[in-house]
Amino acid sequence: MTQPLVDPFQRAITYLRLSVTDRCDFRCVYCMSENMTFLPKKELLTLEELDRLCTAFIGLGVEKLRITGGEPLVRRDILTFFEGMSRHLDSGALKELTLTTNGSQLERFADQLYAAGVRRINVSLDTLDEQKFADITRWGRLPQVLRGIDAAQRAGLRVKINTVALKGFNEDELFTLAEWCASRDMDLTFIEVMPMGDIGNEDRLGQYWALSDLRSSLAERYTLTDLAERTGGPARYVRLEETGQKIGFITPLSHNFCESCNRVRITCTGEIYTCLGQEGHSDLRKPLRASGDDLQLEDAIRAAIALKPRGHDFDYSRQDVAGRVSRHMSHTGG
Repeated sequence: MTQPLVDPFQRAITYLRLSVTDRCDFRCVYCMSENMTFLPKKELLTLEELDRLCTAFIGLGVEKLRITGGEPLVRRDILTFFEGMSRHLDSGALKELTLTTNGSQLERFADQLYAAGVRRINVSLDTLDEQKFADITRWGRLPQVLRGIDAAQRAGLRVKINTVALKGFNEDELFTLAEWCASRDMDLTFIEVMPMGDIGNEDRLGQYWALSDLRSSLAERYTLTDLAERTGGPARYVRLEETGQKIGFITPLSHNFCESCNRVRITCTGEIYTCLGQEGHSDLRKPLRASGDDLQLEDAIRAAIALKPRGHDFDYSRQDVAGRVSRHMSHTGG
């Protein structure tokens, strides 16, 4: 296990996003159905299997590990997994261990996450209006999330807010969100809504707010300076000179960022998706469980990377939602 992972387009794979559960305590409208049928426990990888899988990827050159869900912190005993991964931070093989969370459980776990070596987290938050928050998350409670963010900052975690840009929903909060983040020394990344899951009751085309338009709105109030900085993901950043904060833009629709893709995603059942916007995937659970050594697993990982496509096909330009994929965002882990 010495040769690094390189896909057919000569992109080195150094970033793994791992879903540890399909369950969540919210039901965000763009992520999952209100009445979800969750997977039986036997289909999920155990915490020990998740550790072994991540360790194999780290041995193959993965340097950044992001834990996702569902909501990762609702998985029972998940902190033992984070504590196990800290050994790879200590050895220097893993450069960063982080997670994306809805913030609901941070009040309970922020200190333990910091103790396990997590230094930076992303919190998904689309509005600061309590009623709108309840509407878009269906089950969510904004005060609980805000207390979690407070706890994370007290623990020493650097918090970045992820906001899905939704036309007609949070357009009027653009400056409010930016100024709130600036007041708390938090960076902010906007994400274009993607055509994923059973969207029959959701108007993805009507929700789509191109980040080029959002950026133009920001530029009416602030001076924007493009930054060369990258954090291992698809975001492109600017600095608002008046506040000094970073604003990120993830633009899978208005600007395809696939040429520099360095990441793969693994579901909580051990399926590897080498592209968020394609249906193709490979099974890693079977080789993981087939043998106590990692030879079959390594072969399966390399075979999956060899199938990584050049990019996705998301496209709203023809006034239709093209390139959609059938699985919910929660299935793949974002």
